Amino acid sequence: MFNDKTLLITGGTGSFGHAFCRHILEHFSPKRLIIYSRDELKQYEMAQHFSDPALRFFIGDVRDGSRLKMAMEEVDFVVHAAAMKQVPIAEYNPMECIKTNIHGAESVITAALETGVQAVIALSTDKAASPINLYGATKLASDKLFVAANNIRGKRPTRFSVVRYGNVIGSRGSVLPFFKAQLEAGAKSLPITDERMSRFWITLDQGVRFVLNSFERMQGGEIFVPKIPSVKVVDIARALAPDLPLKHIGIRPGEKLHEVMIPRDDAHRTLGFEDHYLIEPTIQFATPVCYETNALGQKGERVLDGFEYASDSNPHWLSGQALEGLLHGY
Repeated sequence: MFNDKTLLITGGTGSFGHAFCRHILEHFSPKRLIIYSRDELKQYEMAQHFSDPALRFFIGDVRDGSRLKMAMEEVDFVVHAAAMKQVPIAEYNPMECIKTNIHGAESVITAALETGVQAVIALSTDKAASPINLYGATKLASDKLFVAANNIRGKRPTRFSVVRYGNVIGSRGSVLPFFKAQLEAGAKSLPITDERMSRFWITLDQGVRFVLNSFERMQGGEIFVPKIPSVKVVDIARALAPDLPLKHIGIRPGEKLHEVMIPRDDAHRTLGFEDHYLIEPTIQFATPVCYETNALGQKGERVLDGFEYASDSNPHWLSGQALEGLLHGY
């Protein structure tokens, strides 16, 4: 699907962008793979790791619609990964978060429509489900924009979908590198917000494969949610340093005890597939779409009334040797 095609990823110098770039170059032969981001140093450093002639680096901000349009000329597939993601920073700088996460989403949509991109997948977050902080609220707004974009495309070929998943193991800002940095600095204890706290977990490679699979499945307007395991944050700390005591510091502002990826209120429009869930749009499109069978012919089943996909009630958990084995790779 991606051979001899041109792909662009916004925010491409982040953890996901590195993994996406590596996977595409190892498994496909793209015509071009464009890394679009605003940090020249990160682009320079990334260029030292990859030398494929298909790779292109494009300095630009997702807030800049004209620059995005220029970058998307003759592009087939777009992954929108750029976002302002740090919860405390977003709370302190709300308008900057809104400009990047909401206005930036609008710019990506407009540029994709004007240049005839074939398909766009926007990366979302579990924090967009029943959000309690500004970051989550802006990503919920972004999700709504990308879903609704399918209703304004007219005769254009562009389709838009969203992928929503939980914490990425080892990504910048996640708890794993934080704990490891504490241990390397000789910490005598590890800080824990609450022993009950749980999170969804996915590896970078799993996230990349899920996004690429979603390009094949998508019809436009779906929110794809992978079926992934939950983990208790306290179990991560104990697996990394079983002999160190834990220091309880309390839940931070804007933080949930457990994460939700599909709220109970969305159960009536959620379908379960073998390895993922699909949330149907809340709006009707000009051309009706049946989501019970995806573009690959795979059939989903409606979840039960009152269903909720939350990290504390998830039937799949990581613990013990399975968790230790996963942490060993990071």
